[in-house]
Amino acid sequence: MSETGQAPKEETSFAETALRLGGKSAEEAQRTGAVDRADEQVEKLFAPQYQTANSPVHRAVWDKHVDPELFWAPEPQLDQQVQQVMEQSLDVVRRHHQQQTAYDEHGKISPALLDDLAQVGYWGLLVEKRYQGAGASFSAFASFLTRMATVDATVAGLASVHGCIGAVDPLNTFGSPEQKERFLRLLATGKRLSGFALTEPGAGSDLTALRTVATRQGDHYLLRGEKLFITNAIPGRLVAVVCLIDQKPSVLVVDLPPEENEQFRLRRYGLYALRRTWNNGLIFNDLPVPAENRLVPQVGDGLTIAYHGLNRGRVALCATAAGSMRVMLASMIPWVKFRRTYGAPIGTRELVQRRLALLGGLIVASDALVRWGASLLDRGYRGEMECIVAKIFGSEAQKEAAIELLMKTHGGRSFVHGHLFGDNVHEFLAPCIYEGEGEMLGMAFFKSLVKEHGVRFFQPIGEALHAAGIKRPSMLNPRHLWVLKGPLWRYALWQLGYRFRPRPLPAFADLPGELRGYAQYAARALRRLALELSGAMSRYQLKLADRQMRIAELSARGQKAVTILCTALYAGRQNNPLVRQAGEVICHRLQMELEGGRPSDSYFRQLRRLGEALVEEPFPGLESVPEQALRILMPYED
Repeated sequence: MSETGQAPKEETSFAETALRLGGKSAEEAQRTGAVDRADEQVEKLFAPQYQTANSPVHRAVWDKHVDPELFWAPEPQLDQQVQQVMEQSLDVVRRHHQQQTAYDEHGKISPALLDDLAQVGYWGLLVEKRYQGAGASFSAFASFLTRMATVDATVAGLASVHGCIGAVDPLNTFGSPEQKERFLRLLATGKRLSGFALTEPGAGSDLTALRTVATRQGDHYLLRGEKLFITNAIPGRLVAVVCLIDQKPSVLVVDLPPEENEQFRLRRYGLYALRRTWNNGLIFNDLPVPAENRLVPQVGDGLTIAYHGLNRGRVALCATAAGSMRVMLASMIPWVKFRRTYGAPIGTRELVQRRLALLGGLIVASDALVRWGASLLDRGYRGEMECIVAKIFGSEAQKEAAIELLMKTHGGRSFVHGHLFGDNVHEFLAPCIYEGEGEMLGMAFFKSLVKEHGVRFFQPIGEALHAAGIKRPSMLNPRHLWVLKGPLWRYALWQLGYRFRPRPLPAFADLPGELRGYAQYAARALRRLALELSGAMSRYQLKLADRQMRIAELSARGQKAVTILCTALYAGRQNNPLVRQAGEVICHRLQMELEGGRPSDSYFRQLRRLGEALVEEPFPGLESVPEQALRILMPYED
């Protein structure tokens, strides 16, 4: 309370101001502003040098500063305990698959497998050692998820649900010492597996539409409402639930009862994706939750907690996609050797070679984004834009790989029961929705990229027009020019400074020639993007938020340039020639997409050479793929 006895007035966010000045309804402006304020509160959790305005992408665009060392990361180092947990976890999953005990009678990951993973420390990888965890860095964890996904993608996904978007990250980051002591040991040892309950029947991307409420009664909260599409939502799990307390978003750590009762029920439904794990709705009818289970961040509210954990989940999703795509590649190689048309294996056909080469490129780019994004989080960066790039690319790459490359290469056998594609098509497509639907995240990437520029130069213009009652400004009207003289002068100075301020490009001297060229191209493209973004903001002014197609196009351009830069740096610093070639292939394709160009004969030769090599030479990471994925279904004799 202030000295006058009144609650302090909540600051108006950039998004709320822009929408209000743009003529949107008070409700829309307020709701969008609430999400924007949560985003600003998350920013305050990070030191200034690690906030979005000082992130590698933001600086590359607006400051013309491209530091190669901030767009790649070396291979993570593992201590002996972490290495042991990872290897034993892989062995446990392989053993259960060999013994056909990986799934229970419902077709879900079996309790025996979950328990055996707990015994070797799998669920505690991201928990500090003082709470009986392994204390792995996130970089090590993310790279390991790719390996685990080649053996069982569902088990890899459950580690992400548990450790990134489940209760582990909220407790690690926002839990009090008492809460950490009480819960993290249970989570590290696997005595409790966790999930995160945010989505509701009417609250998806609009997180302000929450209706689940917790009401204080003595030393408990009574939780009432419904959550939907929650992984690990079964009795006996530990779930972080986003709800309203005193009309503000909050998070309660809820120890679900061991069985359903009048106060807690599951909403069961058929779900094509996540078929190997439990995903249900949660219905709370005044379920008592101890008051000490409420997470209270030093800055912000429950939305702050929700936003924080999503970035790790986004990188983890890309890591799992990199593993799943390796399984696709491994299954294609024996098939293209076996399947013959017109007397020759289809692996000798250019169109098939192109598919193999593109899949290799998608894998290498995903590896690069995972290594990069995870390392930034470990270094202390917020990583909002960087993790969005990884999530969108990884999920879209997996979708393309499944439909355009895997399915079309295997043909009709793709739909036979037991085939990798037919049995998992929904698993391959659903990540485009997980952790934020791709196009919605693209909008968030754009907002994060332009927000500071908008606050500095365009919000003052809008406020000046609003104060003067000018709804349709004209640069031919002397009065309008007079009203805007101050903001326009500051913007003109920025334009002149940006256009004429010299800043040399990095030499990228350690990269081989072709990949060095792609890195330089991407660095230039990011610099040019600043003027494109600012031009769009100038052209559309307060109506920009409604120009979603233009926002999506500009966002995609930025994401592709970032992906080229990261991939060129990653592939160029690898010793494996297949990785380098695959990096060249995907960088070439992304550059063509940015320029709207046609493929050249040299690009076709790249694809053919890499496709031929992948048929005969081992690609990194395929050694972990189970033999089951390599089977030829319905073989025939000539």
